[in-house]
Amino acid sequence: MRKWIVILIILIVVAIIGYNYIYQDHRDIESEAAEFVMSSDEIATKFSENVTLAEQTFLNKTIEVSGSVSELNDNDLTIEDKIFCQFLNQIKDNISIDSKIKIKGRVIGYDDLLEQVKLDQCAILK
Repeated sequence: MRKWIVILIILIVVAIIGYNYIYQDHRDIESEAAEFVMSSDEIATKFSENVTLAEQTFLNKTIEVSGSVSELNDNDLTIEDKIFCQFLNQIKDNISIDSKIKIKGRVIGYDDLLEQVKLDQCAILK
């Protein structure tokens, strides 16, 4: 009987640890400090020169990118046709095409076809 109680306790502890590992809190990119601060030209050049090295350096990292807006939609914008920024919510700031902007977001990859660096969970910095 005592053996079964010990086994049950171990199973419960393993289940709790497994649940907490699988369902971790999501990162809050907006409150994180940026690991890299650069212009859209700089990061686009790094990706176009060596995609593999740039992905090793920037993938899943928080960065700040500055440049002018070239395309604007409800939940995303493009900076100088080089950086695609996706927002969690609708963009409510007063932004227009060709306005200078600074964005913080997480690098999720590079689109070879469009030659754009992709960011998600973006936030507009004041």
